[in-house]
Amino acid sequence: MAAHTAVVIVGAGPNGLMLACELALAGVRPVVLDALPGPSSEPKANGLVGQVVRTLDLRGLYNGFSGMAGPPQPVPAWMFSGMTLDLSLSFTEARANPMYVLPVAQPQLVRLLAARAGELGVAVRWGHRLTGLDARDDTVVATVNSAHGDYDVAAGYLVGADGGRSIVRKTAGIAFPGTTAPTVARLAHVQIPESLRAADRSLAIPGVGRISHGHTRFDRGMVLFGEFEPGRALLGTLEFGPAADSGPMTITELRESLQRILGVDIGLGEPLGPGPHALRRIDGQNSRQAERYRAGRVLLLGDAAHVHSAMGGPGLNLGLQDTVNLGWKLAAQINGWAPEGLLDTYESERQPLGQRVMMHSMAQTALMSPGPHVAALRELFGELTAIPEVSAHLAELLAGSDVRYDVGDDHRLSGWHVPDLAFDDGRRVADLLHRGRAVLLDLVHGAAAPVALPWADRVDAVTAAMPAPPAAAMLIRPDGYIAWATDGFGPGQPPALKAALTRWFGAPRR
Repeated sequence: MAAHTAVVIVGAGPNGLMLACELALAGVRPVVLDALPGPSSEPKANGLVGQVVRTLDLRGLYNGFSGMAGPPQPVPAWMFSGMTLDLSLSFTEARANPMYVLPVAQPQLVRLLAARAGELGVAVRWGHRLTGLDARDDTVVATVNSAHGDYDVAAGYLVGADGGRSIVRKTAGIAFPGTTAPTVARLAHVQIPESLRAADRSLAIPGVGRISHGHTRFDRGMVLFGEFEPGRALLGTLEFGPAADSGPMTITELRESLQRILGVDIGLGEPLGPGPHALRRIDGQNSRQAERYRAGRVLLLGDAAHVHSAMGGPGLNLGLQDTVNLGWKLAAQINGWAPEGLLDTYESERQPLGQRVMMHSMAQTALMSPGPHVAALRELFGELTAIPEVSAHLAELLAGSDVRYDVGDDHRLSGWHVPDLAFDDGRRVADLLHRGRAVLLDLVHGAAAPVALPWADRVDAVTAAMPAPPAAAMLIRPDGYIAWATDGFGPGQPPALKAALTRWFGAPRR
C-alpha cells in the first residue's frame, strides 16, 4: 500500500522549496522529491529582481538572505532591453518605486531555502525521481525511483515545480503553447584580459567602445556582461538565426560568437577558481505558458507553468510570487477551511502575470534584434523612456506589481500589494506577515484592543498607529495582497468586511 501525505512537491529548486516553507507555516509538511543527489550548484539566475524581494521581507527572510540590516530599498535605475530606466524622477511618496534587487546566486538561494525548509520540519528526498503519476478524483499517486528501489506515495495534491521540461505537466496532459524565437544564446564564466577592464567596471574594447554591466546591443547581436563575484566574469552573446554549432559548448565557441558580433577578437580564457562555472548554449528561446495551472489535484509552479527569456531577471520574481499565492490557498484546502473556488484563484490571479512577463521578455528580445530599423526603434524608445511616467510604467511591469487582483472590493487599495508601512511603535507591516497568516489591520484605534474575530484561527487582528495612514483598516491576505480596505472603521464588523473574510477565509468558527 502506498504511503499517504497531504502534498507531494516535485522539484527542490527555489520555487519548490519556497512552497514547502509556505505550507509548513500553515501546519502542512509536504513530501519534496528531487532527482538530483543534492542541491544544484549549477550557475543559473544571479539575483532576485522586483516585488519578490519584498515578498521575502514579508516572511522575515530578506535580512538573513541579503546580509543587510533594515528593510529592502528600491534601486534608482534599472534596464529594459539594455536601455537605462532612470527611476529617480518616476516615483513619488504616493507611488512607490517597486524595483528592488537582491544579488544572490541561485545555488546559494537554494541552500538558504533548503535550510529554512529544514527549520520548519520539511525533509527533502534528494535522489528521488518521479517516474509516473496517477491522478484520481480523491488522490494522486506518484511513482518514484530511488537508489533503494521504486515506491508509490499517495497525496491529496501534487505540485509540479520540476522546470520547463516538467514531467508532471507532460504526464498530466497539460498543453504548453507558445513560440520559439530563432536565436542562439551562449553563456560562460570566462577570464578577461586585464587590459580590457575600465575603472568603472565596464569593458573597454579597442575599436568597439564600452560594454557595461547588463545587456548591450550591437548591429549583429547582443552581448551580456556581468561580474557578480570578484574576478569571476560572466559573458554571454545572443545571435539571431539558426545555430551553426553542435556538440558541447566551449569557450572557443563563445569567443567566435563574440568576434562575429563585435568584429574584433577578444582573448577569452578559461575561468579561474574551482567552479562550478557556467558554460551553456541555448538554441531557440521558448516563450510558453501552461494552458492550465491546475488539472484536478495536480498543480504547476514556476518554470513548469511558464518559460521565457531571462532578460531583465523575471524568472524567480514570477515563480516565487506564484509560490506565495498558491501556498496559503493549498494549505487552506488541506486544513478544511477554504471557501469554494479559492484554489482556482491561483490560476486566475497568476496566469495574467505570466502572460505579461512573456510579453515584456519577448519585446526586449525583439528590441535586441539586428538591423537599422530596430536601431531606429530603440532610439525612439529611448526618448520615450526619458519620460518619468513611461519609466514608472515599465518599472511596475518588470517588477510584477502592475496587475490588480479582482478581490471583490472596490476600495482604491484593494487588489494591490500592501505598501511598505512603518508604524509608530517601530513595527513594519512586513513584521505582521512573518507567520504566513492573514492580518486585519486597524489603523485608527491606536492602542485599543484588537477586534475579536470568529476567524481568529486564520486571521490575526492587529491595531497600529502611523502618521497619515493610507486607510482606516485593511484585510491583508497571507501573500501580502489587500482583500478589503475602508476609510472609516468603527466598532463591530462592517458587512463588507464580513463578506471579504468569508470570501477568502471561509465560514467563521462556531
